[in-house]
Amino acid sequence: MLIAAKRKSHILHLKKLLSREFDMKDLGSAKKILGMEIHRDRKAGKLWVTQKNYVEKILEMFSMLNAKSVSTPLGAHFQLSSQLCPSTKEDVEYMSLSPYANAVGSLMYAMVCTRPDISHAVSMVSRYMGNPGKKHRDAVKWIFRYLTGSTNFGITFDRDGEKGEVSGFVDSDYAGDLDSRRSTTGYVFTFYGRPICYKSVLQYTTTLSTMEAEYMALTEATKEALWLKGLVEELGQAAWWSAFLPLKGMQGGVPEEGTEGILHFLHGVSDFITQLYISLNCSEFVD
Repeated sequence: MLIAAKRKSHILHLKKLLSREFDMKDLGSAKKILGMEIHRDRKAGKLWVTQKNYVEKILEMFSMLNAKSVSTPLGAHFQLSSQLCPSTKEDVEYMSLSPYANAVGSLMYAMVCTRPDISHAVSMVSRYMGNPGKKHRDAVKWIFRYLTGSTNFGITFDRDGEKGEVSGFVDSDYAGDLDSRRSTTGYVFTFYGRPICYKSVLQYTTTLSTMEAEYMALTEATKEALWLKGLVEELGQAAWWSAFLPLKGMQGGVPEEGTEGILHFLHGVSDFITQLYISLNCSEFVD
């Protein structure tokens, strides 16, 4: 059991209450939970959460521990699609011997816990677990190669970090999926400057313009922001809410002329902004 509270006295009180009802053993400060290692520097006010042992374990499991490392989670030369899936009985039987689903599942656990940097790459390879091809397998191996050079990566929480603000960064590509031409939504939310929630996922319908794809991404991020708002406030932490996105068609919560016809329900985002549930900051990124 992991117990967290603002004051140590609250933790001790809860332990005392639980010990009256159950046989318990106090293991002290948490050092590891669910495969995640917790490291502290109390003087500096920092805490690190990593999965070094877990990552090294799965690298060894799939014979990638000594593979040559790469610097990116997924190479730009990987153009994954269903066209790369096995089309002959021989290829299907050959790929059935590959532990593709197990490998992707292992990567997913690392991604969910402490590795937001591989979210997009894992999202890509997970689309083909039903019938993976050799190129899909090569993409999974590439992710493992990235992990060999970053086993100690994790998330750092700093007591003296940025102000208590939940900030969301959201973006989308356009028609990036080669099979359906659907776009991909990606967002990350940070608290005190540290990532607490992130996602990379295909949009559920094909959009007709880059503006529409951006609106759909913003809608998903807004729903997540509202859920996080309720969670953080329930924990007794007041926070300012802001979102950043490279979208020029919506400034100050008001859609610009020419964007009104882009899926009516997406304009609900404007209501949340004008009611001050969140603030929106639009940025322009140059490649």
